[in-house]
Amino acid sequence: MSCAALIVAAGSGSRARRNSDNVAKQYVEIGGKPVLQRTIEIFLANDRVDSIQVVIGPHDEQQYGDVIAPLLEGPLATEARAKLLPAVEGGTTRQISVYNGLKALEQIAPRLVLIHDAARPFVTHTILDRCFEALATHKACLVATPVTDTIKKADDKGAIIETIDRSTLWSAQTPQAFDYAFILEAHRKANHQNIDHFTDDALVAEWVGETVYIVEGSPSNRKLTSKEDLTMAETMMGLTEPAPRPLTDTRVGTGYDVHAFEEGTAVIIGGIAIPHDKKLKGHSDADVGLHAITDALLGAIADGDIGTHFPPSDPQWKGAASDLFLKDAVRRVTERGGKISNVDMTIICETPKIGPHRPAIRASIADICSITIDRVSVKATTSEQLGFTGRKEGIAAIATVCVRLPEAKD
Repeated sequence: MSCAALIVAAGSGSRARRNSDNVAKQYVEIGGKPVLQRTIEIFLANDRVDSIQVVIGPHDEQQYGDVIAPLLEGPLATEARAKLLPAVEGGTTRQISVYNGLKALEQIAPRLVLIHDAARPFVTHTILDRCFEALATHKACLVATPVTDTIKKADDKGAIIETIDRSTLWSAQTPQAFDYAFILEAHRKANHQNIDHFTDDALVAEWVGETVYIVEGSPSNRKLTSKEDLTMAETMMGLTEPAPRPLTDTRVGTGYDVHAFEEGTAVIIGGIAIPHDKKLKGHSDADVGLHAITDALLGAIADGDIGTHFPPSDPQWKGAASDLFLKDAVRRVTERGGKISNVDMTIICETPKIGPHRPAIRASIADICSITIDRVSVKATTSEQLGFTGRKEGIAAIATVCVRLPEAKD
């Protein structure tokens, strides 16, 4: 069902200004972005919102233009160009502003509408999903949170005369979600009767006799109404982990390794000991497969090779298990903010037979690299009795990996 978000940004918002601010609260910056821009971004990023209608105050065209300009050029540019409708001017009350926005949406006639305060930039996609779920069976829904404080009723002198049972009390938030045709008609009736004092749209729905249903909100979905709220908002953002940078830098690395046979009882390939009448000769455990993958990862991030970090001349690596080397390469990828997309390894030998051990090798590599086994391919081939592998003098391995890294900052 088509859905429009109607964002109300027409108020003056003078209370939520710091001493350095000279604009309405919806245009005040928190964390380097105007509040309104942050609010719009939530709805741009939601796949179930098809269009966005912003209601602005008179003479706010320039400020609003400054808000949407970076949206039209940034990561959400495609969504912004598709969803953002021309802004409309609000009225002297919130109710009139919403009505103006609803009328502007008549040109597209959405099935559903989410009416949201511009000064609530921390609404989540989880809350929006709850709204959509509720609208499947109801015409009118209100996001709200249970009242947790003890509520007292006092007389005009400040004396408490009653303690209110809070178990049935809810604190209203936005968005308030409606069947579009229903809420437009409800606002139209109120307008025709010159009623413009309703403080939210749930009241308009109640006034025409419709039952409004609660949708669970969140304490973090707070409305910024004071200077203290702005400070708290920036504190919240400071405590939140920064959004990860997109992994758009795709790298491919290759590795190649060879080890000769010597007398022994097993060869180690991919961390798995395969019974054999020989073993592989090397300074470490000579795991030809893990060595090739290690070099492939280091190549993908342009960080030397296995000999750079674990020189064979260093006695501490004598007999070392090669998963140590591969885990270090994985660590280097992770520290760069990267992820391993896949590992493709080919073992070249006449003996031993790799096929029976392939599942165990794949599982071992997946575990060492912290990726799922469906991202690990292990193949085996012979060299048709040609060369040193054909003469059963040793084993070779070729590995190719794909690594995704964050795009480097300029």
